[in-house]
Amino acid sequence: MSVLDRIGQKLLFTFDPETAHGLSIAALRCGLPVGARTVRDTRLQVSLCGLDFPNPLGMAAGYDKNAEVPDALLGLGFGFAEVGTVTPLPQAGNPKPRIFRLTSDEAVINRLGFNNEGHAAAEKRLAARKGRGGIVGVNIGANKDSTDRVGDYERGVARFAAYASYLTVNISSPNTPGLRTMQAREQLGELLSRVMAARATAIARPPVFLKIAPDLVEAELEDIAAEVIEKRIDGIIVSNTTISRPALRNGNAARETGGLSGTPLFERSTIVLAKMRRLVGPDMAIIGVGGVNSAETALEKIRAGADLVQLYTGMIYAGPALPGRIVAGMARFAETEKLRSMRELRDSHLDRWASKPLS
Repeated sequence: MSVLDRIGQKLLFTFDPETAHGLSIAALRCGLPVGARTVRDTRLQVSLCGLDFPNPLGMAAGYDKNAEVPDALLGLGFGFAEVGTVTPLPQAGNPKPRIFRLTSDEAVINRLGFNNEGHAAAEKRLAARKGRGGIVGVNIGANKDSTDRVGDYERGVARFAAYASYLTVNISSPNTPGLRTMQAREQLGELLSRVMAARATAIARPPVFLKIAPDLVEAELEDIAAEVIEKRIDGIIVSNTTISRPALRNGNAARETGGLSGTPLFERSTIVLAKMRRLVGPDMAIIGVGGVNSAETALEKIRAGADLVQLYTGMIYAGPALPGRIVAGMARFAETEKLRSMRELRDSHLDRWASKPLS
């Protein structure tokens, strides 16, 4: 981290995590911080699902919940940004406090519960930026008290198909009761059938991705793979936060309920990624998320089977210059290894990761 980044982090860490998050969004709205000059390297470009990504690194959903700053995030060096999770109706989410820093672990536990301003607010902002370029995905979810959760996803597809570079169906947050049960095969099959039918009748037809949890067993992964292949889903995002608690230094915060993200998630999320790559084959798009905080961890996700990678928690601890540093590091790696594209690297450690047990 630069001295300026360290000062900024120290200042933000004097606030509780949720206040700090709000301040960072406000800073981006005002044009701060300014990212490093974006590295442009043709070897980092990824063509996937009809989209041309300038580099493989994206901002994961959860940071810009209300589509307030996608262009500012792209300006930090990200190749794409994913906004949301957005639900049809505004909702406050779970009671505060609901975000907890595990600083010694470079991790976060959150139990936010899809707090967001709803479809209408996000649509207004996305409509205002239409035509600006840049790849911006929209992550859609269901309201906590909805009586028709599948219908909520259909409404998300219909509402954002015209504005989203891609859509992400998020059924893997641990903070909305019962949401993860939609990953079970029967429920998943119905959901995906209706989502794809909604896309077929929408004004535009962006790619559809399914975001899954890292807390799945082999049989559940097999069921999900079978359904996404059968329903012709465009890709999978692996993974959301975990309810497991691997060995953590911060014992007090580790007892908080919610989803764990950051460095401790890297191992399991990468194992799940590789196992899913084996199940769906080489052609389906996969985005790897979980514990990415450096060029090396981003590259390792690609070696394990990812086409693209995303981060969020890593930037909390490494500062807003992190995406630029990662992209520059990936470019240096491509030069050193004489790669023509990142695709040459993909799957090179697939067997190593896929053979590890889901303990």
